[in-house]
Amino acid sequence: MTTDPQDSRPSRKRRGFLNAQLVRGFSFLTTSMCILVAVVASLLAIWEYTGTDVLWRTVATCAVIGGGTMAFALVNTLFGERGE
Repeated sequence: MTTDPQDSRPSRKRRGFLNAQLVRGFSFLTTSMCILVAVVASLLAIWEYTGTDVLWRTVATCAVIGGGTMAFALVNTLFGERGE
């Protein structure tokens, strides 16, 4: 009679406090949209349709929002360990 060590341990699944798939998807979409907006604003500034002050404010806003959503996804994963 052999026992597999994996069978004797309780199964612990690492999950987020909130649904990790949902948070990851939201973070991906938000960060992708921020990158797209920053690229469009940069192109408009390069072609002088907008001023450089608008460019830097837009890029900074996108960086803060994108960074915030990525940080939220990380914190959700770190503090949400549950055993099932």
